[in-house]
Amino acid sequence: MKYDEFLAWADEDTHAEWVDSAVIFKGPLSLRGHMLRSFLMRVLSEFTEEYGLGTIIGNFHMRLDHSGREPELIFVASDHTARLTEVYLDGPADLVVEVISPESGARDRGEKFYEYEAAGIPEYWLLDPEAERAEFYQLDEHGKYQQIAPDPQHVYHSRALPGFWLKTDWLWQDPLPGVEETLLAVGGEPYARALLERLREGGYLPDR
Repeated sequence: MKYDEFLAWADEDTHAEWVDSAVIFKGPLSLRGHMLRSFLMRVLSEFTEEYGLGTIIGNFHMRLDHSGREPELIFVASDHTARLTEVYLDGPADLVVEVISPESGARDRGEKFYEYEAAGIPEYWLLDPEAERAEFYQLDEHGKYQQIAPDPQHVYHSRALPGFWLKTDWLWQDPLPGVEETLLAVGGEPYARALLERLREGGYLPDR
């Protein structure tokens, strides 16, 4: 079917992607996968909103040349929000996060890797909660993905999200870290000040 026919056919409970006129059904995430996705959604949404970087969206279709993918999370930078329609992103995101499910590993590391590279998506995170493995890729000057290893303290610095970093150890904690705790670690004193101001404005703290 054509892509517009696929969008008309699929509803919010249909977990499927469109590739060269074919429908590819997606298997469900594990509980750990769902929790990881939720954690990152909240942390990244708060961070991008606080610093006016753009928009984080979960399970939203992304239309590329020959496919309509539905990553767990996408980041669309402020300069590219015109690509957003009511039902899909018309073009590449600035960051894609895929959380591997029990059946999706080969597809996420294979077909999608090369699709996202060819589409010019600047940054791709591939997270496997069962194997506790995180892979981070960034496009080089030749338009090819290069894997970027975290530093010796297990910290990865994003290029698509200026100023954002995370410890890969956080991703596998049980329970996962608190969202505010994580943001205070990432944002440091400037974020702490902004958080206090929001709490005061909301009436949760007294004025100075």
